[in-house]
Amino acid sequence: MNSTMNGVLMAMPSATALPIPARVPAVLPTRPRRVLIATDTYPPDVNGAAYFTHRLARGLAERDNEVHVVCASALGPAGTERVEGVTVHRLRSAPVLVHPTMRVSVPTRLDRLIDEISPDVVHTQGHFVVGRAAISASRRAGIPVVATNHFMPDNLFQFAHIPERLRTRAGALAWKDFNRVFSRADRVTTPTRIAAGLLTAKGFGPPVEPVSCGIDLARFQPRAEPKAWARGAFGLPDRDTILFVGRLDEEKRLDELIRALPHVLNNADAQIALVGTGGQRAALARLADRIGVGDRVTFLGFVPDEALPQAYAAADVFAMPGVAELQSIATLEAMATGLPVVAADAMALPHLVRPGENGGLFSPGDVRELARHLSTLLASPGLRASMGTASRAIALTHDHQASLARFEAIYREVAR
Repeated sequence: MNSTMNGVLMAMPSATALPIPARVPAVLPTRPRRVLIATDTYPPDVNGAAYFTHRLARGLAERDNEVHVVCASALGPAGTERVEGVTVHRLRSAPVLVHPTMRVSVPTRLDRLIDEISPDVVHTQGHFVVGRAAISASRRAGIPVVATNHFMPDNLFQFAHIPERLRTRAGALAWKDFNRVFSRADRVTTPTRIAAGLLTAKGFGPPVEPVSCGIDLARFQPRAEPKAWARGAFGLPDRDTILFVGRLDEEKRLDELIRALPHVLNNADAQIALVGTGGQRAALARLADRIGVGDRVTFLGFVPDEALPQAYAAADVFAMPGVAELQSIATLEAMATGLPVVAADAMALPHLVRPGENGGLFSPGDVRELARHLSTLLASPGLRASMGTASRAIALTHDHQASLARFEAIYREVAR
C-alpha cells in the first residue's frame, strides 16, 4: 500500500519487516576471587610453613585475588592489618610453654569471620588450631576447602618433649588426627609426590595432589659477584663454605653436619655457616667447641628474606641433613642459585638431589659418608660448577608462578 506524505510517494513497510532492536545483555559487575588462607604460623614466625604461606598470600594478591589470612597474633591481642596487599586477621594468642618463641591461637569458632569475609574458597595450611577451626566453620557455611599439608610428627616431637620410646605411638595418633581433619577438605595438596605417597601410606584415603611450594627464580639465581665479597658481607673468612639455611632444631640433625666437619678439614680448608635460629643453637655451639671446630662454625642467626640470595652467594656447597623435609624450600633456593647439594637420603630430599648429577645423598647418621660427599665437592671447583648448573636446571621446574597458577585452577575447580 502506498501513501503520500509532504508530496513524496512512500512505500509503507509491513509490520513484520520492521527491525527489532537486539536485546543487549546486562553487564554484571565482577569482583576478584576472594581467598581466605588459614594457618597456625605466619610471619614474623620463622619456619618453612610460615614462609610458604606468606609467599602464597602475597603472590595470590599480586595476581589480582582478594586475599585474607587468619592466623595467631604474634603478640597476644587480636587485630586486623593490611600488609603487602593482604588483609591479615590475627586471633588472640597465648605463648606455648614448651617453646619460648611460639604462640598458639586461643581456640575459637571462625563462623563470624567467614560470614563477614564470605570467601569463595578457604585454603588451610594445617590441621591444628586455626586450620581445624577454619575447616569446621567452612563446612557449616558451605564454603569449599582446599588443604595443604606441611606436617610431619617429627616436627613436633622435640617441642612436646616426647621420649624416643613413645614416638612411634605418638606419631600414629598424630596421623590419625590429621586424617580425620583433612578428610573433610574438598581437595588436598602437598609439595611433592613423595610427600603425597607418605599420606597414602599413613592411611589417608582421598587423592592427594603434589603442588610444589615453588620459589622466585628471578630472586634466587647465580650471581657474578666474587664469593669473597659475599662472605665479607656476613663477616665470614674467605674459605670454602658449607651453608645451611633453616631452623636450628632437632629434626634438622645439624649435629651430624658439625661432626662431619673434622673429617672434611683433613682434605679442605673449610667452614660451616648456619643461617637461622632455633632451640639447638647453644647445644650445637657446645658440640663444635668440644670436637675442636668451634672456630670453623659460624652462627649467622636470622637473615632477612631480602638478604638470603647473598647468603647463598657466599657458599660453595649447600647441606641439608634434616630427615623430615616434605620439600625443603631452602634446598630449592640453594639449587636455584647454582649450588650443589649434599642431603640426607630421607623423605622428599631425593626428589631434589640426584646423586652424581647435582650433588650427593648420605644415609642419615652416617657422618663419614656425609663428609666424603662434602670433601669431594670442595676438592673440585669444576665438579661444583657442573653440579651447580644441574641444580639450577632442576630448580627451574619449581617456578612459584606456576604453583600459584595451579592453586588458582584448584580454587576454580572446587568452587564450581
